[in-house]
Amino acid sequence: MLSYDVAGDGPDVVLLHPGIGDRRMWDCQWPWLTADHRTVRCDLRGFGQSPVPSEPYQSAGDVLELVDRLGIERAVLVGGSLGGRVALEVAVARPALVAGLVLVSPALPGHGWSEDVSSFGDAEDEALDAGDVDAAVELNLRMWFDGPGRTSAAVDPIRRASLAVMQRRAFELQRAADTEDMEELLVPDLPERLAEITVATVIIVGEHDASDFRAIGEQIAATLSNAQFHLLAGTAHVPYYERPEVFDPVLVTALDDLI
Repeated sequence: MLSYDVAGDGPDVVLLHPGIGDRRMWDCQWPWLTADHRTVRCDLRGFGQSPVPSEPYQSAGDVLELVDRLGIERAVLVGGSLGGRVALEVAVARPALVAGLVLVSPALPGHGWSEDVSSFGDAEDEALDAGDVDAAVELNLRMWFDGPGRTSAAVDPIRRASLAVMQRRAFELQRAADTEDMEELLVPDLPERLAEITVATVIIVGEHDASDFRAIGEQIAATLSNAQFHLLAGTAHVPYYERPEVFDPVLVTALDDLI
C-alpha cells in the first residue's frame, strides 16, 4: 500500500507527484486545498515512504487501490510529469472515477526524447553506477528544478535544498531494492487511447521546462476533445514547488472549472 496523507472536506482532489521528490512536492498547495476539498497525496513506489516492491507493480493500479480504500468515487486528479502519466492511465482505465484532470508537464510513453533529456538520463545512470548519489541529485536539480538554460541563481535556494533531500531519499529507496525497476503500465497502449478521455483537462507546462514537455503537452491537448493548454511564464518542470505564487492561481481557476 502506498504511503499517503488525506485531509479536508469537500470535493475530492488527488495529487500525484513527479519522478523527482515525493508527496511533499505539494506542501505549498496542501493548506489551501484541504480547506475546501478532501485532498489526498501519496508517495508512488520508490519515493518518500513507499518502498520499491520485489515484484512487478503498476503505479496507476496502486492509485486506484488507494482511492478505493478511501471510498473516493469521483475526483479531480492533479499530476506532475510521472504523476501526470499515472493520472492519464487512471482516466483511461477508470473513466467514471475522474471528474477532471490537471496535468503539469505530463510524461507520455513512447515519446522520442530530445538530446537534452537523453544526455541527462545517461549522466544520471553514470553517476548512480559509480555510487555518486550527490552528483545524481544535483543533475536532477539542474534539469528539473533549475530547468535547461537556467542556473540555480534563478530559483529559491531553500526550496532547491529541500528538493535535494527528497530526491536523495528516492535514490536511497531505489538503490536499496534488489531488482531493477519493475513498474508496468496499467494502460500499455496509453498514447493510442488518449482520445478516450473526455473529461475537461487542463495542461500546464513551464516555459523553462525541457522542450519535450511542451511538445507532449501540445500533443495531448490536440488529441483530447476537451483540453486547454497553458504555458506558465517564469517556471520550469515543477512550478507547483518552484513558484507556487504563479502556479496556484492557475490551479484555483482550473479546479473552479472542473468541480
